[in-house]
Amino acid sequence: MTAVAVIACLVGAGLAGMRWLRVAQREHYLPGSTIRFALRWWLGAGFNRLLLFGVLVNLVLTAAFAPFAVLVALGVGVGPFGLRLKGVAPGPLAWTRRMRTLAGVWGLLTVAPAAIGLGLGSVVPAAVLAVLSPAVVDVALAITRPIERRLGMPFVERATTKLKSVSPLVLAITGSYGKTSTKGYVAHLVEGTRSVVPTPRSYNNSAGIARAVNEHLTLGTEVFIAEMGTYGPGEIADLCSWVRPTVSAITAIGPVHLERMRDEQTIVRAKSEIFATAEVAVLNVDDPWLAPLVPDLAAQGKRVVRCSSTDTAADVSACVEGDELVVRQAGHVIARASGLDVPPTNVAVAVALALEAGAPPDAIAKRLATLPVAANRLAVTTGMSGAKVLDDTFNSNPAGAEVALRTLGRMADGAGRIVVVTPGMIELGARQVEENRRFGERAASVATDVVVVGATNRRALVDGATGGAARVVAVEGMDAARQWVKENVGPGDVVLYENHLPDHFP
Repeated sequence: MTAVAVIACLVGAGLAGMRWLRVAQREHYLPGSTIRFALRWWLGAGFNRLLLFGVLVNLVLTAAFAPFAVLVALGVGVGPFGLRLKGVAPGPLAWTRRMRTLAGVWGLLTVAPAAIGLGLGSVVPAAVLAVLSPAVVDVALAITRPIERRLGMPFVERATTKLKSVSPLVLAITGSYGKTSTKGYVAHLVEGTRSVVPTPRSYNNSAGIARAVNEHLTLGTEVFIAEMGTYGPGEIADLCSWVRPTVSAITAIGPVHLERMRDEQTIVRAKSEIFATAEVAVLNVDDPWLAPLVPDLAAQGKRVVRCSSTDTAADVSACVEGDELVVRQAGHVIARASGLDVPPTNVAVAVALALEAGAPPDAIAKRLATLPVAANRLAVTTGMSGAKVLDDTFNSNPAGAEVALRTLGRMADGAGRIVVVTPGMIELGARQVEENRRFGERAASVATDVVVVGATNRRALVDGATGGAARVVAVEGMDAARQWVKENVGPGDVVLYENHLPDHFP
């Protein structure tokens, strides 16, 4: 009976492992992320809390009577309810080389103690490890992390050599938000006069940037634009140690990744590492967290380019004046464009970087009106229902959500139904509830209908939106939200999709 119970626990652990390994992959293989999500799932909905209670009770009983371990295995194998075994969005578990390594270590950590326990006539180790599958995945992540770094070094070394041989001007961009869009703007403004290679999509870590260099940089490339992301201090410094940007920029600081970095001061320190090798520092001085960096950077001997969307006397400004976006360099107008619905501060930073890259002002002026819209970032389309759709699903933060709501308000002039579809904002730490409550309140002041997706931020969003005039609808997932939109909107209506959470979020 003990052998049967151990086998049952290993099967249960295997099913659980498939779920938690997928979560680890979706969370960029960060140790600690799996157990954090496990707590969200198991302690979130009432039926999952009840299932967890049953699992723990049966785990205690297993010590006295081995067959109870089968019930433990059943609980961890089917739960938590709602977290799919294979996954749909953004896709099922991808069996990459890294995932195979991680799964192998996780399997060893699970099977070896269970086998030892079986040899001693006990099912308890197997049952405990089945329950602790998320924690075992996190231990495997911690074990494999230095291995992955070592395995990635040849690609970084190859990229370092290639950067030195091609010798492009390296521009680096970071920020809590706006960095991908700004990177796209810079590439567009520069490519009319110089050969430019930006990192694709959101390739903003060591592996992504190395891959971009190795696959896309060629002899004759004059400008390389590297987007740099971080989950904590030290990561951007490590990137700059081999990418070595000459001109670096920070677009904005906001409450993003607070679960990992705790506060904005830490975010500023982590992002400011991008200036380590830079001769020129480009800053959005409208941001109260960035303006104080100006004297410190200047004292380090760096030339600081101040960018603004309000101060026309800044080194580079992009200000909305009537229906035009007017760009100035040192107070002198160099470009203007009508009909652009883009964040002006991002444009100011992009123009400053383009000028540093050698793009002449007249070339910038010609290309300003055709700035690209990054995918899923305030992209305007017409849905199958005939309604106008504002797609801002790439990610969301308090400042970006406010911009999206203002854009929705402008688009909704004379519209019929005005709908906001959102799962809310994540990774805001202790401020997540209050920020989502405030967002729900704001959404309800603009929209006629607020559709709250999923359970992650449901209570905060509903609490915020309920006091407004909008009708509030809660649905289980994005498929249900799209079905609601299909059944309730049509020509003359406007829909904002603000953020989209992968299905490993509850």
